[in-house]
Amino acid sequence: MKTARIDFDTLPWTQPADGLRFKSTERDGRRLRLLEFAPSFGESEWCQKSHAGYVVAGELEIEFADRAERFAAGDALLIEGDPHRAKAGSEGAQLFLVEDA
Repeated sequence: MKTARIDFDTLPWTQPADGLRFKSTERDGRRLRLLEFAPSFGESEWCQKSHAGYVVAGELEIEFADRAERFAAGDALLIEGDPHRAKAGSEGAQLFLVEDA
């Protein structure tokens, strides 16, 4: 992989659902995504992908089959493909993810 600066300010937003939007780029089998969750947005579907990321701003709760965990700005997360879904806190949340493409 060549070293490269990625300027998220120049990437377009994609809005797959009301209350959720993201910017992404892919290189050499990796995807970088910057996600924004509107206040109290909650995913209805369960995700089974693995994620590594960092909460840039706000708070969100990740629900798993057997528990829920709260993440706040400054927290990192590693999810190994366990079924999960996210719900943003009352102020919304911004999340940076690194994923397999």
